[in-house]
Formats: sequence, C-alpha cells, structure tokens
Amino acid sequence: MALRFTVQGDDQAETTAGLRLLLAAGLRVSLPPVEVTRARWMARAVPGDDEAPDGEGRGFEGAG
Repeated sequence: MALRFTVQGDDQAETTAGLRLLLAAGLRVSLPPVEVTRARWMARAVPGDDEAPDGEGRGFEGAG
C-alpha cells in the first residue's frame, strides 16, 4: 500500500505553505500545487524513501 499525503487550500499560496510543512517532515513532492476546481487547490507528498509511481515525483516549484 502506498502512502500519499494531500494538502488542500483555497489558493496556490495556502497550498504551497501546507506542502512546505510536509516537506519539512521528510516527505517529497509527488504532485505540485494545482488548481483542481475554482478556488480549490491540491498538492500531494509521499514518504521520502518510497519510489514515486510513474509520472510522479516531478519536483516542486514553490510559489513566490
């Protein structure tokens, strides 16, 4: 079973801030912040020692 941690926010800055907390806890980005619907953003992280599934682990370009 793969573990995935999700951050949801109202905007990119809020979601980025939440994702940074996950990164500080030793996780790594599997999905950088994206707007999934109007005013609903999401990002995902996985444990740092796991292999990301194909197409994930693209890196993180933080906002601002």
